[in-house]
Amino acid sequence: MDIVRIAICDDEANIRNYLITLIRKQNIPCEIKELDSADALLSEEPNCDLLFLDIELGECPDGNPMNGMLVARRIRDRNPHPQPLIIFVSGHEKYVYDAFDVDAFQYLVKPVDEEKFAEVFQRAAAQILARAGQDQKKLVIQFAGISKVIDPDNIYYVESRGHKIILHLKEENVEYYGKLGALEQKLSGQFFRIHKGYMVNLACVEEYSRLEVTVENGDKLLISKYKYADFVRAHLRYLQQSL
Repeated sequence: MDIVRIAICDDEANIRNYLITLIRKQNIPCEIKELDSADALLSEEPNCDLLFLDIELGECPDGNPMNGMLVARRIRDRNPHPQPLIIFVSGHEKYVYDAFDVDAFQYLVKPVDEEKFAEVFQRAAAQILARAGQDQKKLVIQFAGISKVIDPDNIYYVESRGHKIILHLKEENVEYYGKLGALEQKLSGQFFRIHKGYMVNLACVEEYSRLEVTVENGDKLLISKYKYADFVRAHLRYLQQSL
């Protein structure tokens, strides 16, 4: 992901427009959705990474006041994945400690200071993009009738056997129908295909020779003579990048 998805929920159009102006100045690609009420936010459930949320949102359709803290609690209770970062925007400082109860990222007081906004926004965007990078590393496979999420860091090596893929994990191994070529693209950089039947996690290489690679769990894997030179270069490059 290289775009930050943003929702702004405030009942004052001038505040929404001002926040949009500040966001556009940050030179980070964004998609922005405006919402003018708590009811609109809760009913539309925008898929966002970052939510700017007013605390005093006026009245709900039933005439009762809707507090942004209550809205934030409902969002947290719904448990979407991933949860959006929430930045409260308020004309009062009295709610700042309540923001901790809903795991708010930050609390900005109106009128919003441009310099303070830039600092907070850059930190939020960096966290969102880092989280997206972590998510992109995850493998999602169909296994035993369910979708299973696997962290590549937990894989010693991948084995291809017939039409099946075997993930040799630091916990219990996983076996499913698939092709090694597809995983080779997904895991490039951290993994290297040393043989038509094996792809090894470069972080888990214990030792190697021209004939085999030994991984941290003690398994010895055949290495193709045609792959050896490229494997050595890939392993050294990985080690240098990891320093």
